[in-house]
Amino acid sequence: MKILVIGSGGREHALVWKLRQSPRVSRVYCAPGNAGIAAEGECLPVDVKSVESLLALAAQIKPDLTVVGPELPLQLGVVDEFTRRGYRIFGPPQSAAQLESSKSFAKEFMQRHHIPTAHYAICDSTKDVADALPHFHMPVVVKADGLAAGKGVVICKSKEEASAVAAEMLSGKMLGEAGARVVLEECLKGEELSFLVLSDGERVAALAAAQDHKRVGEGDTGANTGGMGAYSTQTVVDAQMQNWLLQHVARPVIAGMKAEGTEYKGVLYCGLMMTARGPMVLEFNCRFGDPETQPILMRLESDLLEALEASIDGRVSDGDFRWSTDASVCVVMASGGYPGTFEVGKKISGLEDVEKVAGVKVFHAGTTKHDDAYFTAGGRVLGVTARAASLDEAVKRAYEAVQKISFGGAYYRKDIAARALKK
Repeated sequence: MKILVIGSGGREHALVWKLRQSPRVSRVYCAPGNAGIAAEGECLPVDVKSVESLLALAAQIKPDLTVVGPELPLQLGVVDEFTRRGYRIFGPPQSAAQLESSKSFAKEFMQRHHIPTAHYAICDSTKDVADALPHFHMPVVVKADGLAAGKGVVICKSKEEASAVAAEMLSGKMLGEAGARVVLEECLKGEELSFLVLSDGERVAALAAAQDHKRVGEGDTGANTGGMGAYSTQTVVDAQMQNWLLQHVARPVIAGMKAEGTEYKGVLYCGLMMTARGPMVLEFNCRFGDPETQPILMRLESDLLEALEASIDGRVSDGDFRWSTDASVCVVMASGGYPGTFEVGKKISGLEDVEKVAGVKVFHAGTTKHDDAYFTAGGRVLGVTARAASLDEAVKRAYEAVQKISFGGAYYRKDIAARALKK
């Protein structure tokens, strides 16, 4: 089979790497891909912001299956258009992808289907914000309604700060169209959890759970990012909690979508806060998470292709995944200044040394290659991922590998999985 993976980040590198392991896969393309992916598959130029560009590429290479990595093509309706033309594609249709592309749609959907989430208010103007703020205790979370690459969430300590942040979002200066509407949300306290399921529109199967580290600074401080690291273990979610999340979150979403006339096929990522009141949904993503996919796929021992096809063909079952009992951890190496202004074009050294570290795989996110040398080409540059029998050992391996890699201005958090290790 010929597989096309859409996207260019660490998540897409992990998908290419895992799909290549299937005995049924003869060729993997990635569009547009990156320098690391190019060592494992054929990278092809494409404009992921254009469905027409993606369709033209599909017509050229005729993939047997297309896997959508990032959120934007889903929002633009790539699954609908590929399906209309007879191409097999993994992911939800545009109407279902609103769960991620519109925070206000997701909040109202959760309210309709009794899915636990924080109190909220949807605001289209600064007057709406002023009217809503008295109903919230501080701190309050201000979220851009649209897609903002993980940077559209600001926790505000005062009503004045919330008013100012919301006004900047609504003006379009901060995030463009993504902030044309904002959602005010109760600030939940607890530990975050990434819970992913595979759906065929009716049935669901749970993937291994993971915990992401979204803040740029150690101790979960500073600005929100696309994710600075993640880990996955057997104990992130026990069997009892997994069953609760399936019954009260995942299955109601899939059933609710079907009741409203949209079959949700693909991966549903449930971003949760484990609060004193129980698990509450912070957000939904309609695709594999980044960087959670990297440690999750490191633990996957069954055939990823078989699972993706089960989703498309309507035959998802609990037996679709087989997991290692090992732990895995991903440490993101970023460009200095990320998620704000940063420089690119810094030469990366030490990658060949890391290949000698047992149980380690480096997934490229923002890299390019010239004259046999790798250079930085994005905010998140590498996802250094390790697997070992224990979380402690996986963390040691990951940081041992990180210390062998260098580039100008390299930044990474030194406390990925630290909270879990303390437990």
